[in-house]
Amino acid sequence: MITIKLPIFLAVLSFTVGIASAQDIASLYKQVNSSVVTILTESRLFEDSHQMNIDEGIGSGVLISENGEILTAAHVVNDAEKVSVKFINGEEIPAKVIRSAPVADIALLKLSWMPKVYKVAKIGDSDTVSVGEQIIILGAPYGLEQSLSSGYISGKQKQKTRTSGFVINEYFQTDASINQGNSGGPMFNMQGEVIGISSYIISESGGFQGLGFAATSNLAKKLVVDGNRRWNGINGFILDKELAWMLNVPINGGLLVESVVRFSPAYFAGIKGGFETITIEDEHLILGGDIILSVNGFPLTQEAFENVNNEMVNKSDFYKKKEFVLKVLRGGKVEELTINFKI
Repeated sequence: MITIKLPIFLAVLSFTVGIASAQDIASLYKQVNSSVVTILTESRLFEDSHQMNIDEGIGSGVLISENGEILTAAHVVNDAEKVSVKFINGEEIPAKVIRSAPVADIALLKLSWMPKVYKVAKIGDSDTVSVGEQIIILGAPYGLEQSLSSGYISGKQKQKTRTSGFVINEYFQTDASINQGNSGGPMFNMQGEVIGISSYIISESGGFQGLGFAATSNLAKKLVVDGNRRWNGINGFILDKELAWMLNVPINGGLLVESVVRFSPAYFAGIKGGFETITIEDEHLILGGDIILSVNGFPLTQEAFENVNNEMVNKSDFYKKKEFVLKVLRGGKVEELTINFKI
């Protein structure tokens, strides 16, 4: 009979479990890393000097279909005039934004062609994920491509959007490191399924402090994978009643167009962005562009915005439309513009 003292046994057990966990993560990384991509962008940013400067950005994403669809974060690509996707073998392929849900920070890209070597990631059911489960996050923090961080699901947060709560955003909170460049990168469960898309951190220093958030996979599926929230190239700000009054808008609201991405649907529709940055009630706004008053007859007042978007969500044919008529306030006059979508 062999006698093992309890403290020694627990220490050996702990060491063994640690090795097993490390081996599991290493195997999981090899299983999924070729589906993870680096996203390179070029944007024209408006400066206070009234000049437009080229800004190069970097983010992360994950290949989710044989058709070349890439999930990423909306803030990585929404301003981009040029998007390219870099795969693990170094191959770079142009892509375009086809769908975007900025309120949930999720976007869907489409590759111009498929890479020579690739792996498609499987999207998991985020509703089955529990607090305490182990996860890994892959991406390109500070440009360090294919980097891995591991941790646990620390919490599950639900947030109402600013626009009258018409979408309930759902995020996983995690202690796995998320830094600049990680945005849009996938969160995998231990079965190798994508259960989240890295979005943002809460930090006082600007670096990671243990509070990272990823939009859940089910939210991504609902809004941009199975849904059809098409990207239009408009970066704007929803005006409340007070701001609308201050800007002499004829209704109690509207969407202030701050910038328009070149060669986007909004650009070809003739929608104009602003050119003068001001601060009103602690909000930094770019004025001088169009203010959209209605979409297909639905007013964009703060009170009506919930109904507008519920109509968009609940009517199955709304997002299938290829043409939308916008009433815009420009130079004190109301004009009509038509925005067309090819996809």
